[in-house]
Amino acid sequence: MAMEDVAGASSSSVAAAASDPTHGWQTVSYPKRHRKQAHQPPRAMAPDLALQANGKGSGVFDAVEKRSQERHRALQQQLASRAADLDDARIAPVTGGAYSDDSDSDEATAPRQVGEVKKPKKPKKPKVTVAEAAALIDAENLAAHLVEISSSYENQQDIQLMRFADYFGRAFVAVSASQFAWAKMFKESTVSKMVDIPLCHIPEAVIKTASDWISQRSYDALGDFVLWCIDSIMSELSGPSAGPKGSKKVAQQSPRAQVAIFVVLAMTLRRKPDVLVNVMPKIMGNNKYLGQEKLPIIVWFIAQASQGDLVTGMFCWAHFLFPTLCAKPSGNPLARDLVLQLLERILSVTKARSILLNGAVRKGERLVPPVSFDLFMRATFPVSGARVKATERFEVAYRTIKELALAGSPGSKTVKQASQQLLPLCAKAMQENNAELTREAVDVFIWCLTQNAESYKQWERIYPENTEASVAVLSKIVIDWKDVSPKLSSEALKATVKNLKAKNEAALESATDAGKQASIKEADKHCKVILGKLTRSSTCLKSSLVGIALAVAASLVLSSPDMDLPLEWEKIQAMVSSHLSF
Repeated sequence: MAMEDVAGASSSSVAAAASDPTHGWQTVSYPKRHRKQAHQPPRAMAPDLALQANGKGSGVFDAVEKRSQERHRALQQQLASRAADLDDARIAPVTGGAYSDDSDSDEATAPRQVGEVKKPKKPKKPKVTVAEAAALIDAENLAAHLVEISSSYENQQDIQLMRFADYFGRAFVAVSASQFAWAKMFKESTVSKMVDIPLCHIPEAVIKTASDWISQRSYDALGDFVLWCIDSIMSELSGPSAGPKGSKKVAQQSPRAQVAIFVVLAMTLRRKPDVLVNVMPKIMGNNKYLGQEKLPIIVWFIAQASQGDLVTGMFCWAHFLFPTLCAKPSGNPLARDLVLQLLERILSVTKARSILLNGAVRKGERLVPPVSFDLFMRATFPVSGARVKATERFEVAYRTIKELALAGSPGSKTVKQASQQLLPLCAKAMQENNAELTREAVDVFIWCLTQNAESYKQWERIYPENTEASVAVLSKIVIDWKDVSPKLSSEALKATVKNLKAKNEAALESATDAGKQASIKEADKHCKVILGKLTRSSTCLKSSLVGIALAVAASLVLSSPDMDLPLEWEKIQAMVSSHLSF
């Protein structure tokens, strides 16, 4: 019986195993492991191709697939609804461009609510040009405004000038930056074109009214006002809108640095150009005002001052702009071009040469200082391998610049000062191993000797360090003796040459360099020649004077037989002796 039960149980279990596809195996699960896996992101699984082929799957992702299909159907319905309601909303409201299928902006595809009224588009403001805004400025209204602010702020000229600028700010408030892109205009325009920006649009009556009022302000107040205007303009180029260095993007200007600032600054500099002379040291001595992108602005306001007074414009150019930007031959060619353009414009004015020569000395200062003339001379006469395109432009202007640098009454204080400053600069230029530069420097060196007797002593002091330069000067005097000697003081030259000869003898004893010894010997040779010429000239002069004295004595005897001959002869001897003494 027991065996039968066992056998029956065994047969039933086999039958059950045969009918059960899992064959009696059970899946064991771990709750903690399932909890960890639930927090992990689902991984992309490769499809089970065997199950797909058999049409069977595990059924694990059925719920996920069902929800995905529901979301897809809902999304299709939503898109269909939006397409029906927004058939005219395919143009983007911000850019005004065409509808893009790739756009995922919620604002661009947001449906209108039922009953919502479509907002009308705002009408575009008409573009106002500088000329149109300027034409609306009334001179009488401006005059009334100036009278009002002058009485309201009687003892506060700084506030008066700010209110003056505010008036033009309101006049040009409708002019946008695109209508007056000054940074781009200055960058792309020549100096001759930019000088009239933007005053060419302002009525003459308005300029006259404003200029008459400006002339009554003090120099101190105007100086602060001009510097404030320049700072306002420069800040637009230094601000974050200017872009990184080297960027081609033009700075976007704020309203304060547009037309109004340029208008009031131009009128101020044209009416009171001397104000700029006091402001320029602050500008050229501060790095925040320097840079290639700011140079057109500096050139522009110097050009404005030159419109008011040509001498003042030339003074600012020669004292500040040129020596600062063209001190090195390897400077920026773009900067050099702008600097030369400004010079060429100044020199092209009608009767510019006579005007500048009459103002060659301005309040005790030379219009072209010796340092600037030295730089200009070096730029005009470079070595043959260093010539650039601008060299010819320097050559054209050199004659006028030299005249201005050397102009003045002989023996005057300013001429003596210029000769003492130029003489060592010329001696240094002669040592550059440049034949053309040396030839020009020798001429200027000799000019220094003709203008100031102290220059001879100065030559003696610098002689030991400038023997080669002195050789060039002595050689020029020997070769062109007939032309040069009448301009020089024979007495001073004779004393100087004797002292140079003595220095040569002392230098030969201590000199060890062969080249140095050769220069000293050559200089000594020229000194002997010059002394010989001076001695012969003195002998000829003595002979001539003696002959004249004898002729005078003879004529006196013949004309007046009764006169006291010994007394008259003593007078003649005294006269001759005074002329023969050296």
